[in-house]
Amino acid sequence: MSRAPRSGKPLPTRHAGPGESLGFVMWRVSNAWQRAMRRALEPVGLTHSQFVLLATSTWFGASEPLTQARLARVAGLDVMTTSQVLRTLEAAGALERRPHPDDPRAKAIAVTADGKRRAARALRLVEAADAAFFTPVAGHERELLALLRSLMEPEE
Repeated sequence: MSRAPRSGKPLPTRHAGPGESLGFVMWRVSNAWQRAMRRALEPVGLTHSQFVLLATSTWFGASEPLTQARLARVAGLDVMTTSQVLRTLEAAGALERRPHPDDPRAKAIAVTADGKRRAARALRLVEAADAAFFTPVAGHERELLALLRSLMEPEE
């Protein structure tokens, strides 16, 4: 069995190590932030996906009848995940599906009073966790936000 010649690096990369790779660093930051969100949301018994859909439903549902497909788009989640998470939130009494006022084939997602209370409590916890997590970049939040937004997929 022949071996490839050694270049001095274990992998053929242009980086001196993983810490110089934007993708690897983004992966590590994302995982650390997700851990912080899980800890923050524990007291309200929500996963991060549940929180995102509940908060997004509360926010957007106040100004428009939200279908599941529209909610998936604005939250940036796929339709199947959205459907599964909505079923869980509905079973927990945080939201309900009602007839859509403009489309008789569709259902509108409506957040219950209990769901709104949970969303508000969870939002306070998430915003506090975000503030703590992003402390190392204090003073650069707007710049970081602009850079991250430039990487987001556009809303369909």
